[in-house]
Amino acid sequence: MASGRYTGKRQYHTAETGRTRIYVYGSAVRKAEAIPARSPKARPVQPKRTSHQVKKNRNRAMSISPAYAVFLAVAAVCAVMLCVMYLRLQSDIMNRSQNVTALQQDLADLTEANDTAYNAAADSVNLEEVKDRAMNEMGMVYASEGNVIEYDSPTGSYVKQYSSIPEDGILAQSKMVSE
Repeated sequence: MASGRYTGKRQYHTAETGRTRIYVYGSAVRKAEAIPARSPKARPVQPKRTSHQVKKNRNRAMSISPAYAVFLAVAAVCAVMLCVMYLRLQSDIMNRSQNVTALQQDLADLTEANDTAYNAAADSVNLEEVKDRAMNEMGMVYASEGNVIEYDSPTGSYVKQYSSIPEDGILAQSKMVSE
């Protein structure tokens, strides 16, 4: 405190370290100034000397052997062939997909045409007219109780008829039963 003026600073001595410290009162403390970094002195770059063996090894490592070059060429050709095959398969899949779509559309069109023709045919037939014509012109009559012959099949599922069924409904009879 050389000038005798109050600066908000106070100096005190610490016994532990033996140094004098400065304490600043108030809310604003000056920012510490950065110490400029020392720039290293530029040293002249001396070319490193390399031995003949090191140069020889570097050149050998940088060159490609003929066997390795052939291997790389074969690998590149295989990669190109795989890419071409993949593109062909993709193209085939797209063509087949379009073909399936076209066939589905054709099926839908044919189904619609078939349904339309069936409905037109069903609408054109008058069942009452058919019944009247069968009974009056053809002489058909409804079946009565005596006209219907029921048959019990011994095997169950279906019957193949090779001759006409007799009126009594019995196809086969043993000789002993008839006597």
